[in-house]
This record gives sequence, structure tokens and C-alpha cells, in this order.
Amino acid sequence: MRALWWATLVDEGTLRSWLVSMGQRPADRHMAHLVCELLVRLQTVGYADADSFEFPLSQADIADTLGLSIVHVNRTLQELRGQNLINWKHKRIHIPDVKRLKVFADFDPKYLHLRQRGDASS
Repeated sequence: MRALWWATLVDEGTLRSWLVSMGQRPADRHMAHLVCELLVRLQTVGYADADSFEFPLSQADIADTLGLSIVHVNRTLQELRGQNLINWKHKRIHIPDVKRLKVFADFDPKYLHLRQRGDASS
């Protein structure tokens, strides 16, 4: 019962965060928020470094996920690169300054109810 309750908390927290992103965040912050969420989720299961992770999606996949056009995704990625918030090469995203990206995206990972690997204190 506790596991089901926990799963419900995570689902509801994620839903609320995505609704805010889609309804109130501009595309650049919405995309930055997605990158932050993926970084934290992948770090939790050991599939991301402190500042990078594999990202095998296409711009069309991102457009579908964020509810944007492919052209808008391309322009937004160029903006994020231009601000040195992300680098995306060879299907890998590198974040030069993770803290700065999280501030830019207004990202607070608490809604995910996750713990970093090896972190028993949170």
C-alpha cells in the first residue's frame, strides 16, 4: 500500500509540474526544465554523470513531448546553446553549469520524490 501511495505522489507531482511548464513557462525554460528533470531522474538510477547524459531523441521527439513545432524546438535549442546553458553533441547533452540551468528553468526536483543513488538521508 505504501508503494502505491508513493507512486501516486510521484505521478501527481510530475503531472502538476508538467501542467505548469506547458501552461506558464516559455519554451526555453520548458525545455531547460525537461533537461533538468531528465538529468535528475537519470542520476538517480546511475545513468547520468554530474553534468551530462545520453540523449538519443530527435528534435521531432522533443517537439512532440513539449507540444512545440520542430522549428520552435530548433530555435529554442539554439537559444539555450547561445546562452551556454546546454551543449548537445553526438546524442549526449552536457550542461556546463547545472546550478545555473536549474535556476534558469526554475527547477526544484522535490516533486519527483527521488533520492540520489547512495543517499539514504533524503
